[in-house]
Amino acid sequence: MFHSSYIEISKTALQNNINFIRNEIGPRVRFSSVVKGNAYGHGIEQFATLAQECGVDHFSVFSADEALRLHQSLPRPATTLIMGYIDDPELEWAIRNDIEFFVFEPDRLTKAADVARKLGKKAKIHLELETGMNRTGFDKTTSAQARKILDDTEEHVTLMAVCTHFAGAENFQNHERIIMQQQNFQELLQQLINSSHTPKQLHSACSAAMVSYPETHMDMVRIGIMQYGFWPSPETYSHYFSQHTLKKDPLRRLINWKSRIMSIKSISKGEYVGYGSSYQTQRDMTLAVIPVGYGWGYSRTLSNQGNVLIRGVRAAVVGIVNMNVMMVDVTDIPAVQKDDEVVLLGSQGDESITVASFAELSTQLNYELLTRLPANIPRLVID
Repeated sequence: MFHSSYIEISKTALQNNINFIRNEIGPRVRFSSVVKGNAYGHGIEQFATLAQECGVDHFSVFSADEALRLHQSLPRPATTLIMGYIDDPELEWAIRNDIEFFVFEPDRLTKAADVARKLGKKAKIHLELETGMNRTGFDKTTSAQARKILDDTEEHVTLMAVCTHFAGAENFQNHERIIMQQQNFQELLQQLINSSHTPKQLHSACSAAMVSYPETHMDMVRIGIMQYGFWPSPETYSHYFSQHTLKKDPLRRLINWKSRIMSIKSISKGEYVGYGSSYQTQRDMTLAVIPVGYGWGYSRTLSNQGNVLIRGVRAAVVGIVNMNVMMVDVTDIPAVQKDDEVVLLGSQGDESITVASFAELSTQLNYELLTRLPANIPRLVID
């Protein structure tokens, strides 16, 4: 393998998580698999194909380039929804290929209708409402413009859905804000319906809202982090368990990130390790050099803090994490040798390195660490 590390993706773990999500939302609510950010670091091409094998038929991405990657990789047709960036030249490709997309400002709605008119094919739009996130969407002022444009372009546009996004449903300090957003959504939606613009679907729930605000399930949920086996936040996790009698986490992590020992060397007590003088040995030590560094997604902030697994034993990162390599202390691991498997993230034997542990030590969010895993690390599907 021409790479210094690789990522394993578990199919059985994904099927478990999808089954859990479907059980939570029930049979009448559609499940959209959110695969933005390179499928949260899991790899769009590998993950989406796997998800489709597990019964997923609807995918949400952020941008047109992600939609193209998805479109080219899926073995069977599926609904694709672009939730964010799509430039004018890409609108024609999207409409021609039945790609659905968010519309959140008047000029984009007008442009979509113009392109659809030229193609002789309706644009399938999801009208995003600004309910309090203050990011994108039609607010109380511009929604009147949206209704007027829809009146004028109804033969070229299909209102597939009306949607919104919540501003922090994973944190209960935002509770009042989320409730207000729900009220604003219903108010703006009613104005649309009163103007004879009734959408085919309503959707607003991300992973956190799905768990903590079940009334937001509506017709579809857009689930990202939970399908990969992670809870949106400790608060969401605690809330779920407060509502259920389960003793065990129902989610399973899909991802294992692995490498191998590149070299082993012995150094004497009192020597410094790596760049600078951040680590000085307190005894004679055996170090293993691992061919992964911050250039491969292993944060430099984990210098002298991180751990890896070798032969089922935790080995501490010592010295500064370099661009391409890092050193770990294997002094107390018997029979360790070159080419031994190294687990950077995931399980080995009875031990595990969790994304949460990375987050605690490096101040990175789960989402941030996962999406920063370089796209050119091979993703391998297992079990």
